[in-house]
Amino acid sequence: MPTATIPSTGSELGEVLRTRRDALTPEDAGVVSYGTRRVPGLRREELAQLAGVSVAYYTRLEQGQSIAASEAILDALARALQLRDDERTHLFELARPRAARRRRAPRAERATPGGLQLLEAMPGVPALVLGRRNDVLAWNRLGHALFAGHLPFDAPQDPSTRPNLVRMLFLDPHTRELYRAWDEEAALVVASLRFLAAHYPDDRGLAELVGELSMKSGEFAALWAKHTVRLCSSGTKLLHHPEVGDLETDYEALHLPDTDGQRLLTHTARPGSGSANALRLLAGS
Repeated sequence: MPTATIPSTGSELGEVLRTRRDALTPEDAGVVSYGTRRVPGLRREELAQLAGVSVAYYTRLEQGQSIAASEAILDALARALQLRDDERTHLFELARPRAARRRRAPRAERATPGGLQLLEAMPGVPALVLGRRNDVLAWNRLGHALFAGHLPFDAPQDPSTRPNLVRMLFLDPHTRELYRAWDEEAALVVASLRFLAAHYPDDRGLAELVGELSMKSGEFAALWAKHTVRLCSSGTKLLHHPEVGDLETDYEALHLPDTDGQRLLTHTARPGSGSANALRLLAGS
């Protein structure tokens, strides 16, 4: 299986344009369709007309032969493709690649003192401090019990064996069993990783993570090839914990100031719900 890469190149921009065009039906775009269509998505000439650019110019963009698109053209393409805000940001990052720099060996991240203090201040809330690559830099007792009770509590302290939430989701059977809607969770996590990959194109550790998972997991490789992008900052998780059963939690990913991509991830349950009771049981176990 080929190794996935994280290039901010014309080919990457072209792949995003093609996959989003293929996913947009003529009906959704308000295009009157004539004749037999071989694929359900828009034709190149239809998208070019919606965006107000020539077919030849759009074809060069999609084939990776040009990335010199103006902001006005990128805006027009984003509107024509009906991109969300996070997808639009991703498109602009690919079309405005940073100056090529040599990827340095990844440095071991450390949770900030402020992040650790927040963890200690919320013992009744499952919480984790994540690095930019979704490495677990620290967790409180309840966060550890909810997501990785089968691992040592001090596992995040050693960078060489530090848990990574994306790696665990695809390669750790205990984590796979934790998610009742694993397919949805996997698609969301890969879409979020796509967003991060474009934002940090020089991060060698992030590129190595994508390559490793592409080699070891056909499910990851298939999702990565779809070029779906999503910025995940809040939502709901459907879990099945081996000790307390089914839970439904609401998560928030809070970006920590003065860090390079670290987030505080918290999970809460609706007051008075069975999930809230389950979290209390887990905290007391």
